[in-house]
Formats: sequence, C-alpha cells, structure tokens
Amino acid sequence: MEHSTDVTIIGSGIIGANISFELNKKGYRTINVDKLPASGYGSTSNSCACIRFSYSSWEGVAMAYEGAHYWKNWNDYIGTLDPRGMAQFFQTGVVFLRDKSSHFGKVKKLYDEVGVTYEIWDAEIIIKTFPSINLDSYWPVRRPEDPLFNQKSGKKIIEAIWNPDGGYINDPQLATHNLQVASEAKGGKFVFNREVVRILKNKDRVSGVELDDGTRINSPIVVNVAGPHSKIINKMAGVIEGMNVGTRALRHEVHHVPAPKGFNFEKNGKIMNDGDVGCYYRPAPGNAILVGSEDPECDQRQWIDDPDEFNRDVTEIQWNAQVMRLAKRFEQIGIPIRTKGVVDLYDVSDDWIPIYDKSDLEGFYMAIGTSGNQFKNASIAACMMTELIDNCENGVDHDQHPIQFKAAYTKKKLNIGFYSRKRELNKNSSFSVRG
Repeated sequence: MEHSTDVTIIGSGIIGANISFELNKKGYRTINVDKLPASGYGSTSNSCACIRFSYSSWEGVAMAYEGAHYWKNWNDYIGTLDPRGMAQFFQTGVVFLRDKSSHFGKVKKLYDEVGVTYEIWDAEIIIKTFPSINLDSYWPVRRPEDPLFNQKSGKKIIEAIWNPDGGYINDPQLATHNLQVASEAKGGKFVFNREVVRILKNKDRVSGVELDDGTRINSPIVVNVAGPHSKIINKMAGVIEGMNVGTRALRHEVHHVPAPKGFNFEKNGKIMNDGDVGCYYRPAPGNAILVGSEDPECDQRQWIDDPDEFNRDVTEIQWNAQVMRLAKRFEQIGIPIRTKGVVDLYDVSDDWIPIYDKSDLEGFYMAIGTSGNQFKNASIAACMMTELIDNCENGVDHDQHPIQFKAAYTKKKLNIGFYSRKRELNKNSSFSVRG
C-alpha cells in the first residue's frame, strides 16, 4: 500500500503533534506516524509539564518565555474544541531557590536581558509562602548512602527568584490530543501502531518512509520527532556523520509523595527549582508533590541503548535519593513505604540543548534532543520548525545563513541556528535537565 503527502512526521508526542498543526496551518499536507497507540502516549505522557524559564542561555530563556504565552492562550491558539476536553495551564508561578552554583546569578542576568517578569524573594517571604519549609543549606548535593548526606553546610538559603508567569500543564497527553484534533481539523492525518523501518531516498533527497506492515508513505519532506528513538531514525536516514551534536536516551524517574502535613501544596504550592538538594518539584492532584532530579553530579546517569528495553519500575535507590532530598526541605513530609511514580526516557543531546535543524540529507529535518526540558516549548518549537522547513524548501541555505525567527508574542528575534546540528558543544549549558 502506498500513500502520498507533503510531509511525513515521525512521532506524535507534544512537539510532533504541534509541528503537524503548524505545517497544516501553512498549507502543507502531513501524516504523523507513531509506533504507539495514541498521540502523546510515550515520554510526553510522563512529563511533569513544567512551564519555567531558568535556562543557561539567552536563547533558552527567550524561547521558554515566548512559549509560555501559547499555554496562557491555549484555547485560542488551538482554535478547535477537543471533545475530550482542553488541557489547562495552572499558573502557580515558579520559585527558584538560590544555591551555591553559579546558575542563580546567570539566570537572573538573563532574565534582565530577555525581560522576564520576576521578583527577588528574601527568606521572610519564602517562609511566609511555605510555612513548613526548612531553609538550611545542604550543599553540595549528596546521595543518602553518603555518611554526610544529612550534614548542613552551616549556611541558609537567603533568597529566591519568583516568576509569576510560570506553572504547569495539568494533562500533557490531553494537550497533545488537543493538537492532534486541531491538526486533523486542518487536514492532518495520524497513523498509530506502526513503526518506521526504512527512510526512503531518491539520490541525495529523502522521498518518504516505509512502515513495518510494508506501507510506503511517499513525501519529499520527513521530520524526525521520534523522541528517545531519534538516534535510531537518524541512523536509518544516514545523517549522523554530518552532525557535531548527537542524541541518546536517558532513563529518569519522577516520584509522587504526599504534601507536608498542614499545608495544601496542591492549592498553594509552586513549581520549585531547588539545586541545593538537587531536586525540582511541583503540586500534584490529591495534595501531593511530584519530585524529579536536577541531575546532580553525584547521581549516576542511566543511558539506554535500546529505548524499547529499559526498567520501567521505580527503583528503591533513586526513590530514597529524591524523596529524602525533598524531606530535607520539607521535614514534615511523611515518606511512604511504598514507592510511587513514573519512569520514562529523555531524548538528550550531547549538551542538553535541543537540535531544531535540517540535515545533510535534503528534505530530512530534525526536532530532537528535546525530552526533559522542552515540553514547555512545543508550540514555539513547532513555529520555528515550520519557518525552517518552509525557508529551506524555498532555497534558503540555513547552514550558511541561519534563519532568524520573530517571536509572535515577545517580538524577540530567535536565531534558529543556535540549535544547529553542526554547533560546537555549548559550554554555557548546565549539562542537565535545567538546560
């Protein structure tokens, strides 16, 4: 069986579905192919879906700040009501506690340059907002098996950056389905439970994909948005040798714990970045807290060779690390005996900054290295990818003359070349989920 379309998009996570929506708005016919049974079913479904701006580069901060406006205006942006309901943005704000690393000062400087709205909170305001919080510093971050794990540094956390515009999306999979419905309303098509097994080529140009049931989808444009499978797709396309920056899959756990006694974290809690104990956390339904790792140096990273084969169970060793770190900050948390949480894969680039780019194979594009810190940027990334594809297909040499994208809300000029596959590793990156 054969089908023809303008663009084949490999992947139907939040960014793949969003690229479909934007390309269809531009007049391109698209087909998304996903090996899973529904849109947003993979890593997207297990995202904490935090909307924050604390990146380590001007480009990262500016992109995230622009991206937040799409979530604030989600229903208007989508333009089509999803029968399943519409995802909601809970604008809790974000509290970024100051730690001993250089990240706090760097972020504050970038906020000033980009124009991000923020306040500096002193200890008094922090304690008033979170009455049960412990502001003792435990720097550097340690693991529970370290004899010095509970040792305080003798100093206090004295301030935090407060971003009122941040928050989280209540249902990342529903948000992805919203985008699917919006794309389908404009002519986009989605194929599920089918795996891409071959990238088709005609001389030096991509010509489509072949699926595991023998179906061929002929298209002069293919976009790799395969998340943790992105490296496999790039190998199929034969484009890895033309890249200075690659991607690989990283296993991550996020844990679910009850809020401190006497405090309604679900209602009054915030997104919190707490590098002093190596965690980030946000409110969750049932007056609970989702807690994830900020990838401190003492934590061993679990790189995965086969993204279809990895341990999907919460491990006791990482549960103890993350939950006990959180308990340093909120000592009244009752640590459950039974572990609870989600496990999934990040698609991580070598410098933890995504790749939004063309490739050396004409017509083959990539939106990869995004898992872990790019959910918030789905819509702005899709707009940038659409601009990139449309310009390159009309003769622009993006490698020589990087495309400058004008943001719709903040009016900032964003250099898409910053996310090039040919860039040198960005030494200003945090080399962690912080981005």
